[in-house]
Amino acid sequence: MLNQSYVTEFILLGLSQNFKVERILFVIFLLIYLTTIVGNMIIVVTIIYSPVLLGSPMYFFLIFLSLLDACTSSSVTPKMIVDFFYERKTISFECCMTQLFAIHLFGGMEVTVLSAMAYDRYVAICKPLHYSSIMTRTLCGFLVMLSFAGGFLHSIIQIIFTLQLPFCGPNVIDHYLCDLFPLLKLACTDTHIFIILVFANSGSFCIIIFSILLISYGVILFSLRTHSSEGRLKALSTCASHITVVLLFFVSCLLIYARPTAFSSEKNALIFVTIITPLLNPMVYTFRNKEMKSAMRKMCTRWIVVSDNY
Repeated sequence: MLNQSYVTEFILLGLSQNFKVERILFVIFLLIYLTTIVGNMIIVVTIIYSPVLLGSPMYFFLIFLSLLDACTSSSVTPKMIVDFFYERKTISFECCMTQLFAIHLFGGMEVTVLSAMAYDRYVAICKPLHYSSIMTRTLCGFLVMLSFAGGFLHSIIQIIFTLQLPFCGPNVIDHYLCDLFPLLKLACTDTHIFIILVFANSGSFCIIIFSILLISYGVILFSLRTHSSEGRLKALSTCASHITVVLLFFVSCLLIYARPTAFSSEKNALIFVTIITPLLNPMVYTFRNKEMKSAMRKMCTRWIVVSDNY
């Protein structure tokens, strides 16, 4: 890599080159980032402080989903926010590779956690009598470890792909972060094979997992026809939150990576994956979930009582 790559830093064009527009974007994305971190941390703290929720596999997975959302946003947004104040936005080669690794690590882990949550809903609705014996804490822990292993493997493959590329100039990336397709455009070599490899790794990964999730939710919805009206509505309410999150995340990922060529609106799609989706997830799981809202009220009441005693 050192013999082939002469570029030591990359110049990011960001979302805009207009000074006034960047000031507006700074305020918008700062508010989005703060709301994302606070919202996801509230979910984590609420579940940890609620024994009833913490004992449920669904909320056990939700803790990790919220942490992953916070990590995904933190790997992208702070750098982008700071860059709004600089006319020349640069990122070192090492930091670029680190950001690329982090984005795909957390993204790969989130895909697996969403799959685990779908499996949890399948067992809860289709095999309710065996739910407690199937969804044990051991299995939940194994699925979380599997998500880390899968995310790490997926991310390390992307890094290996990228480090094989020679970068000898130019070094200007028309993006707000370091990702595969923008970097492939700068490589001083024929990248057709690398594009196919990216499609085979990221694209096929998204397509397979998304197809499995669609089939599983299809089976769940089909099985609800035998449930009572009350049970059907409760199950639909829970599944609706999961399906919403899955669609928000996967549709953007498929538009970016499940294509043999670069996507013209890749920048907008990546904004949705790395910044908007982590913001929407807390809203989806709190506003549509009675148990979460009830647990949050109890936690706030408990804190108020404790503060009054002091």
